[in-house]
Amino acid sequence: MTPVAQPVPIRGPLEGSRSDRARRVADVVRQQIHAGAYADGLPAEAELAAEFSVSRNTVREALAVLKREGLIERGPRVGTHVAQRKFSHGLDSLLGLKETFKHLGEVRNEVRAAMPVTAPPAVARRLRLEPGEQAVFVERLRYLGDLPLSLDLTYLAPDVGARILKHPLETNDIFALIEQVSGQRLGSASLALEAIPADAHSAATLQVPDGAALLMLERLTSLDDGRPVDLEYIRMRGDRITMRGNLIRANPSRSKP
Repeated sequence: MTPVAQPVPIRGPLEGSRSDRARRVADVVRQQIHAGAYADGLPAEAELAAEFSVSRNTVREALAVLKREGLIERGPRVGTHVAQRKFSHGLDSLLGLKETFKHLGEVRNEVRAAMPVTAPPAVARRLRLEPGEQAVFVERLRYLGDLPLSLDLTYLAPDVGARILKHPLETNDIFALIEQVSGQRLGSASLALEAIPADAHSAATLQVPDGAALLMLERLTSLDDGRPVDLEYIRMRGDRITMRGNLIRANPSRSKP
């Protein structure tokens, strides 16, 4: 007889090792912090332990994770409080940083470079330029108030870029300037987002420790007629920015007979 397979027992959602349970607790609490919860401080350890059906030691380990991330502060007789909150940057709309954070404070730019350059071959291909053709390169350190948030390296199509260089870049989003000088609206962008460690120069510029997590956004933006005009490499502080978006599941393709 063929042996009958026995059902595999399924663990509860917070079973496993204490480190596993602590990580799951930390993930939920982290999300709550990003959503604006705990304005008056986090609940006591016993309350969190009851909420998640775990031990207080597991809660302590979870809070230690969040403290190492710089999200919370803990101290005797003062409890546990949120140390800093992240700013949400949407992935649903094609907006500049100033447009994105207009309700949070002043976005200003330290312009570190703004000049025509010979486009590297890979940049030329993506901007549909001829080999050896010039592009306009702009490097900006971008602040929200006094907080450095991102280091942006931008290559612009030469005709659009030359006109943009005639405008003040310290207080303007390049997206808005592109639409102003071209007379067209931006249409779409393709992007890639990945986590990278901060090299020594980027860390010093963004005022984070060497090796700190940065969000690296590569974005190619086109006008509404499909012409690519803006290629950006943006390093954002992973400790201060969260990328958010809404996704819709496409209809599954029907298999052909």
